[in-house]
Amino acid sequence: MSMDEDFEPPLYSPRRRGVMRFGVLLAILALVLPGLVVTWATQVRTANYACQIATNYYAPGATSSRATFSVLPLELGGWNCHAVMFDDTEIFVAHLGFIPGAPRLVPLTGS
Repeated sequence: MSMDEDFEPPLYSPRRRGVMRFGVLLAILALVLPGLVVTWATQVRTANYACQIATNYYAPGATSSRATFSVLPLELGGWNCHAVMFDDTEIFVAHLGFIPGAPRLVPLTGS
């Protein structure tokens, strides 16, 4: 028995395998991408709503609020809330975390 007798040709041609790999990759992206888009949209909506609540509590004179996502600095990584004042200056209001939720509203005074 020689080595040539044990050789079996591939089931599909290289071109067909490439087309199949591309099709599988496209199908996986079609399954995963909508979930990522819906998750991001939900986080944006939740962060904006939580930011409005925090701004109304901590900066009642603000004209609007703005929620932004940032990675750096690490201690403030995630969603952050800023109040936009009447002269277009922004002040930091609350840190909402990586998964935004209702902010913990702590009274500013001790009484």
